[in-house]
Amino acid sequence: MIRLSGVSRTFDGRSGRVEAVRGIDLDVAEGEFVAVLGRSGCGKSTLLRMIAGLLPATAGEITVGGTPITKPRRDIAMLFQRPALLPWRSVLDNVLLPVEIFGWSRAKYRDRARALLEMAGLGGFEKRLPHELSGGMQQRVSLCRSLIGEPRVMLMDEPFSALDALTREELSGELQRVHMETKATIVFVTHSIDEAVLLADRVVVLSPRPGRIRKVVEVDVPRPRTLGRHAHLADVARISADLHELLMEREAPDMPAQRGAAAGATSGDAADAGNSADAAETPAGAGTGGR
Repeated sequence: MIRLSGVSRTFDGRSGRVEAVRGIDLDVAEGEFVAVLGRSGCGKSTLLRMIAGLLPATAGEITVGGTPITKPRRDIAMLFQRPALLPWRSVLDNVLLPVEIFGWSRAKYRDRARALLEMAGLGGFEKRLPHELSGGMQQRVSLCRSLIGEPRVMLMDEPFSALDALTREELSGELQRVHMETKATIVFVTHSIDEAVLLADRVVVLSPRPGRIRKVVEVDVPRPRTLGRHAHLADVARISADLHELLMEREAPDMPAQRGAAAGATSGDAADAGNSADAAETPAGAGTGGR
């Protein structure tokens, strides 16, 4: 479904050109859930934005369904760290925002929006405004908005990072259920080892800059998964320990990239350039997408 071939990205920072992502080769199968794991500032968001078509690759090619990515597409939805709901619109109207942006029939999608809100435990909150909801509920609305157009691909940039531990675990369980029901292809960026193991079929571990993939780790554990109460807890603990060790290892600074691996990284300058890209995004673009 998603293929990255020799993908690199550099930024023009205050101190000169900064290599953020180097020589990425990665395939994500249709319906697969892949987590991208790494320390803060390692370029995970840069990688995700390139797949979304929000940032161009400096070199290499990214395709989704065999078609090169050159700009944002309706069949690719992106969910950001913050819900980015429009404060003057009701919950239902926020979910229906992509429908208006893409010129679809509001009447056709209204029932689907209500069904998504019901699925997310927000039935009865359709007329509420965002400030009347908790942070976790707001992110549920954002998730419903990203699903309204039945996207083939969902890209998630640490969507639960601002939430408390219990809400985060609850929404992780909700996301597992949504993935099992929709069969969407998901790439999920996180710096949490537990979150990566809880959610993913495979975990792509990124090195510090210049970014490369350290390793791709299979998570062969039955779903649904829960932290601390899983029948295969020993397997989960072993995989988590392996990932922790990988993240703690120091790497030779000029290790060449290998075929079948991918990476992303940023420095302060690269982060500045990435923030400029973030500033260009509108709230309407957060969590939108569909066929």
